[in-house]
Amino acid sequence: MFENLSEKLQRALKSLRGEGKLTAENMEAGLREIRVALLEADVHFKVVKQLIDGIKEKALGQEVLTALSPGQQVVKILRDEMVKILGTHQSKLRMANEPPTVIFMVGLQGSGKTTSTAKLAKWLVKNGRTPVLVSVDVYRPAARQQLAVLARDLKIPVFAGPEGENRPLELARGARREAMQTGRDTVMVDTAGRLHIDDELMAELSELKDALTPAEILFVADAMTGQDAVKSADEFHKRLGITGIVLTKMDGDARGGAALSIRQVTGQPLKFVGTGEKPDALEPFHPERVVSRILGMGDVLSLIEKVEENIDQKKAEEMQRKLLEDDFTLSDFRDQLTQLRKIGSLESLMEMMPKVGIFKELQKQKVDEKELTRVVAIIDSMTPRERANHMIINGSRRRRIAKGSGTTVQDVNNLLKQYGEARKMMKSISGGLMGMGAGGGKLGAMLGKRMGKFKMPPFPGKW
Repeated sequence: MFENLSEKLQRALKSLRGEGKLTAENMEAGLREIRVALLEADVHFKVVKQLIDGIKEKALGQEVLTALSPGQQVVKILRDEMVKILGTHQSKLRMANEPPTVIFMVGLQGSGKTTSTAKLAKWLVKNGRTPVLVSVDVYRPAARQQLAVLARDLKIPVFAGPEGENRPLELARGARREAMQTGRDTVMVDTAGRLHIDDELMAELSELKDALTPAEILFVADAMTGQDAVKSADEFHKRLGITGIVLTKMDGDARGGAALSIRQVTGQPLKFVGTGEKPDALEPFHPERVVSRILGMGDVLSLIEKVEENIDQKKAEEMQRKLLEDDFTLSDFRDQLTQLRKIGSLESLMEMMPKVGIFKELQKQKVDEKELTRVVAIIDSMTPRERANHMIINGSRRRRIAKGSGTTVQDVNNLLKQYGEARKMMKSISGGLMGMGAGGGKLGAMLGKRMGKFKMPPFPGKW
């Protein structure tokens, strides 16, 4: 996400490098490019004006800090202003003083409301809550069944109501009673949507709000609709009083205009973003991390959190031991790929890396996720003895492995070459880290030197 905006902003900031002082003359060209980049990213014009005015006020006439070049100074100012617009800190979900907490999911039809309801429920479970779901969309065919199917796959209960009940208010009240009787602490209400905002929809939502007094009314919007999403959110807030926003399909939004505009226009925080189709592809929105990602600084904190959530610590320690003892087999290589894929797509992981050094080069690579499946298939077609000792894989064995995995001998050769280079690289880095001891001050230089020389070995096929 934000690929286009990120690329254009970084290009705009280059024009300010090499100057000794930020002046009106050398700032104007850079600010013009930043303004154009934001407008082309579909950022609301009022937000663009506020951002540019803020940068100009803080940057013009300032002596460059001794540790920073003018370009770096503007990057810092731009970052601070963007964080201010997006919200200076993560806005967490509000919970009722006495359970159950009621959360409304509202929005237009087709925005991803039902899917987001299930995703948020899964996130709540992961964070220690016990939700029950209810759909009060009695108009759209199979809407309630859709939520039931999603919840069943996630093993989260859904309140269906009595046979034939089709009154939204009674369904919502029934779900709250069910939560109180079964000890569930959260009721998530998937409300009806429309193709456009109308009085009938708002009257129904207002009635539900008055009866259930929800702790959160989350407006679900499709990020790819850009300023249409912003306008809809603003209208819902004026007529209903939303408390937060969930932006879906952020993984497909290269511009980012809705994300950068919606809080400033509505006055309500962006709380979650949908980043894919999987049930766990919903992330809390961290303004400062998103801004760092847009400006090419990476999002290492989110990457670390993803790793901690998905990587088995014991397996990681065992892998380190194997690397140090030169006992890293093809089975271990396959397990590493499997664990890596649990974290997310490789492209999403690369987005979180700073756009400097080796990581900048890696982000230029286009990764076909199907190729990873092919790599695993090749290794699975080997015998246990072959996986333990790749040196015994001769020509006839390679032909058999290729046939068994539905690949070519060249694919097998490429994999074995890649595996050999990966072994050398990981052993080199692990050995260097272990040999550092208490000399942590040299760690960055040592890693930079090693990684700077390393070229990513190609995956079979397109990488």
